[in-house]
Amino acid sequence: MKDDLIYLDYAASTPVDPRVAELLLDCHRTRFANPSSNHAAGRKSRASIEHAAGQLSALLNVDPKTLIWTSGATESDNLAIAGGARYRAHRGKHLVTMPTEHKAVTDVFHMLEKQGFEVTWLNPADNGLLDPADFAAALRADTQLVSIMYVNNETGVMQDIPAIGAICRERDILFHVDAAQAVGKIPIDLQELPVDLLSLTGHKFYGPKGIGALYIADRPGCRVEPILFGGGQQRRIRPGTLPADLIAGLGLAAEIASSRIDADLDHLTDLRHALWAGIDEVDGVLVNGDLDAGFPGILSVSVDNVDGESLLLELEPICVATGSACNALSQEPSYVLRALGRSDLLAQSAIRFSFGRPTRREDVEFAARRYGEAVARLRSLAPEVTT
Repeated sequence: MKDDLIYLDYAASTPVDPRVAELLLDCHRTRFANPSSNHAAGRKSRASIEHAAGQLSALLNVDPKTLIWTSGATESDNLAIAGGARYRAHRGKHLVTMPTEHKAVTDVFHMLEKQGFEVTWLNPADNGLLDPADFAAALRADTQLVSIMYVNNETGVMQDIPAIGAICRERDILFHVDAAQAVGKIPIDLQELPVDLLSLTGHKFYGPKGIGALYIADRPGCRVEPILFGGGQQRRIRPGTLPADLIAGLGLAAEIASSRIDADLDHLTDLRHALWAGIDEVDGVLVNGDLDAGFPGILSVSVDNVDGESLLLELEPICVATGSACNALSQEPSYVLRALGRSDLLAQSAIRFSFGRPTRREDVEFAARRYGEAVARLRSLAPEVTT
């Protein structure tokens, strides 16, 4: 990355912490053996995996035995939703989620609909929040699985996971939470939260890409059927040779996160306040989501009479997103923002700023000035359009 670039796309991916990078290099040299092997080298790899499980379980306050290693949040989401729905299919085939979930969630539900499951898609309010009362009203006697994201990847909106989870627990409904944007960033205590299945990925909190985990609560009726086959690893839930190096890196990232979550949140809150203080002066700008109920590391804004792709180019050397990184190549308006009631033009004008530990206050102050200048320039070049 060029030194003059200002990276404000931490919701898409974070840089690997230097301490994690050093550990990965050491693992490549000394812990390369297959952890399923019983010889000394295999036991060494296996020990590093067990140590990482302890580090991650300490961050989440769970028993290490409740964690399944995966390739990332996408696989964890697929395993939790498809595996959980199929495991409970004999009890009922009604499922509940929201259209504002990540594609790794919504696409699985669409697949399950084709396989005979019935899905209720709950729309949020225009600020992105789901009313727990509306949620409870949508449940039925045959509802078996619910999936609601903790922190929305486009808007940063945080759902009321404790309230939604309590409703599910009362009715013995499996509750899955996509926490890719939450783990390592906000406090999560799974001994207190009524969550059955929780997905996470390492590269969202300064760990390596290609490694994630799925938490499966140790309670009756909380199980998933495998979606991969070919070995007996990980209790036959998720087969395959475990990457000891990546797992060790995720574990260290989790340990680092657990020691500084409060400090990180204070830093991110200050950055978002500074950015919004500058952007708020732009005529016609509006927040996508809810500042009060949002994760401070994300700020998504739309603006009248400006095209988002053109704005993205005008903002360089600032690296930001027009929406989810997973849909960056699509020219379609954000389906998340459309669900919030945004017009196509406003949805297309959206810019998502997201911050991290290395972000400086002067970076976001520069971004705010650049945003105002870019909007003014684009408006001067194009005729006014109606949103």
